[in-house]
Amino acid sequence: MNKKLFVLFLLILSLVITACGKEDDTSNQGSSGEFDGEITVWHSFTQGPRMEFMQSAADAFMEEHPKVKIKIETFAWPEFYTKWTTGIQSGQVPDVSTALPNHVVELIDVDALVPLNDVIDNIGRDRFYEAPLQEGTIDSDNFSIPLYSHAQVMWYRKDLLEEAGLEVPKTWEELFETAKALNNPPNLYGLSVPMGSGDMMATRFLNFYVRSAGETLLTEDGKANLTSKSAIDGINYWVKMYNETSPEGSVNYTVLDQANLYYQGKSAFDFNSGFQIGGVETNSPQLVDQIDAAPMPKINESDPDNGIETSNIPVVVWKNSKHPEIAKAFVESLYEKEEYIEFLHSVPAGMLPALKDIAEDPMFLDEPTIQKFDNAVKIISEAVDKGTAIGMENGPSLQSGIITSQSVIEKMFQDIVLNSVPVEEAAEKAEKELNDLFDMLSR
Repeated sequence: MNKKLFVLFLLILSLVITACGKEDDTSNQGSSGEFDGEITVWHSFTQGPRMEFMQSAADAFMEEHPKVKIKIETFAWPEFYTKWTTGIQSGQVPDVSTALPNHVVELIDVDALVPLNDVIDNIGRDRFYEAPLQEGTIDSDNFSIPLYSHAQVMWYRKDLLEEAGLEVPKTWEELFETAKALNNPPNLYGLSVPMGSGDMMATRFLNFYVRSAGETLLTEDGKANLTSKSAIDGINYWVKMYNETSPEGSVNYTVLDQANLYYQGKSAFDFNSGFQIGGVETNSPQLVDQIDAAPMPKINESDPDNGIETSNIPVVVWKNSKHPEIAKAFVESLYEKEEYIEFLHSVPAGMLPALKDIAEDPMFLDEPTIQKFDNAVKIISEAVDKGTAIGMENGPSLQSGIITSQSVIEKMFQDIVLNSVPVEEAAEKAEKELNDLFDMLSR
């Protein structure tokens, strides 16, 4: 059995044992109604301003509630996954944490979280976008609350298109022809196609195409979809793009390799969220005025706008918390307007509000980068409201974690381009491998 999948089964067994013996002590308010107790908060905001926000939020909460102590612990995302999967077996878990949507699904499955319906209602349920809430919702219980969102869109170089007299592509075929026309290796590549195993980038690219066709990589009944006409067309498309417009080494690219190529001005097109702006600004500041975003291409220009991929970074409260009311109150405090907007501005245009009214608030919009890239922010914001995490188009799904973490699709692409395996044969093999992994979930 795959190591990650095996860990998931261990989690289910271990949490049941741990949770059964755990008392839910909610007596964290004295007779005066004041909070009294200590909570631990885990988060993965390792960058300066975002990390500082979490500490300042804790400091402000403790100042308002002098009998509360909040311990902040920071872990990079890969380390965070290991931390909670091992911690859940030993009972050493936090009261509050950030998470990724796939983490949330696994944590719901092992009964590790408490619902946050009351927190969402206190903040204002109608203020949230619906799709991000649904990613953590089971039977009307909301087990996560989105802190910020971003979505994948198409980034391009305005100067290169203008010099070549080319328009911004609106269809996949137009993108191929435009990227091919601009391709001039080794100084410039039209579009890099990443296929590195150990990452999910090839899965992401295939998902772009399949979602634009109105399909999903996971069917409604939880099966892999790699052999439908749209999926096969998408595989063929990216293989063609790899052969014609991508550096040969991108067969092993991971997310950072892919991003750096665009950041350094060596790729005419790329797909990313608003974090792309900061990457270019840091690596090639002379190019920051030459980048902009456009909606994802479609198969036909007249096709409807389908939601593609949105990333919603949520916060959760753990069931093992001795002080869930303090934990919930702290989570709620993160959305206080001025502090929340300051947090979002720490990565301007990269982190977009989870609250619809904040997205339109002049205080949020009145920021230099957001104003400069108002077109990109508008396009990303529209995409946020339509898309979901890969594999969660039909709600929370354990299969979504497997399809994005096991590199099955990445290895499929590598077999095609490196070993000349026919597309249909490679797709059938990968689809079977994924469905076998999915079947193991129900055993």
